[in-house]
Amino acid sequence: MTDPKHDHTAMPMTAHPGATLRGTVEVPGDKSISHRALLLGAVASGQTRATGLLEADDVMATAGAMRALGANVQKVDRAWLIDGMGNGALMQPDAPLNFGNAGTGSRLCMGLLAGYDFPVTFVGDPSLSSRPMGRVLDPLRQTGLQVEAAEGDRLPLTIHGAPLPVPITYRVPVASAQVKSAILLAGLNIAGITTVIEPVKTRDHTEKMLAGFGVHIEIKEDGDGARHISVTGQTDLTAQDITVPGDPSSASFAIVAGLIVPGSELTVKNVLLNPTRTGLFDTLIEMGADLAIANRRVSGGEDIGDITVRHSQLRGVTVPAERAPSMIDEYPVLSVAAAFAEGETHMQGLEELRVKECDRLAVTATALAANGVDCTEGEGDLRVRGGKVRGGTTVKTHLDHRIAMSFLVMGLASETPVGVDDTVMINTSFREFVPLMTSLGAKLS
Repeated sequence: MTDPKHDHTAMPMTAHPGATLRGTVEVPGDKSISHRALLLGAVASGQTRATGLLEADDVMATAGAMRALGANVQKVDRAWLIDGMGNGALMQPDAPLNFGNAGTGSRLCMGLLAGYDFPVTFVGDPSLSSRPMGRVLDPLRQTGLQVEAAEGDRLPLTIHGAPLPVPITYRVPVASAQVKSAILLAGLNIAGITTVIEPVKTRDHTEKMLAGFGVHIEIKEDGDGARHISVTGQTDLTAQDITVPGDPSSASFAIVAGLIVPGSELTVKNVLLNPTRTGLFDTLIEMGADLAIANRRVSGGEDIGDITVRHSQLRGVTVPAERAPSMIDEYPVLSVAAAFAEGETHMQGLEELRVKECDRLAVTATALAANGVDCTEGEGDLRVRGGKVRGGTTVKTHLDHRIAMSFLVMGLASETPVGVDDTVMINTSFREFVPLMTSLGAKLS
């Protein structure tokens, strides 16, 4: 495997304290919804029109994969148009599908293709190639899927669906929207009923969007509160017009910055407020954040609103494990907020962070400590004891976009500047991060 450090020229950056943040901004479209709009549009009949689609590298990799599978995907004016192939009608690609750094795109596409009787090879960048895919592939193998993979079910890998794939009922062992979604997508092209049982509710964009495209989907809760989600396979999907709301994970950086930088007041408009994604906002309010949501509305089955925050004295809280699925990508930036809060913040149920772009739990704890923050990393939890943040070091990001953005936010409120060793990979999710933060008054060099 090539050393990722030498795959591109690193672009370090430093955040400087001292400027207040003010203004009104919009963040780019939600990444989760953008991936799913492309995947479902590709297997729908007719032309799906998506506005507000996130144009970051990860989503563009999914768009490229859908083109390779036969769908016509193009941007016309401000909308993305996807001419679908119809359910079950994707074509064998001529070359491997290159997903770059897109974990969501690659895993969901493995599900989408699991019911097809032809081989497809998946490749990615060094970061994606280091991530295990077994959590998604193991249930898909139960449908009859054949897998040839690098050691530990890593990329590059080739999948080949069975001639007659069988529907499965699968209980997800660890809460994961990606695993759930991959199985439901596989079920689209498998005769019969495919069911996923999730003990803890995870982000439900796939279920909402499947229903919107006309798939027969049933959701029931059992006596233990587990959700049973079933799709009936080999039904037609009908093209949709989709407006992609702003990504709450991207909004979180400006929101936390507004809370920790003295004198700040800012608004982020058109943010997705799906309850399976708002754990960070709920937690910040518990911590005493001056955070108000206005102009609440529903678009495409999703809740949206405008979030205004003002500088606040936060206090430490316990963040329970059951909240983790609704904010799994926000723990690095929450840990930065916790560093400025009075008292201890205890974040529980973080095991999932160890299999992200890097071991995000260890990298977050190391970066906090390097900047003078008192914290304790457990097997699946993190304790941060807040107060003043010294800053003054350059954080090793391990090519993780959320680590880079979170610690640049820290540097806007710490006693001395905070640097990050690279920012190139921010483009995987949030190309506009630097200009957006600068427009609010942030000093980044």
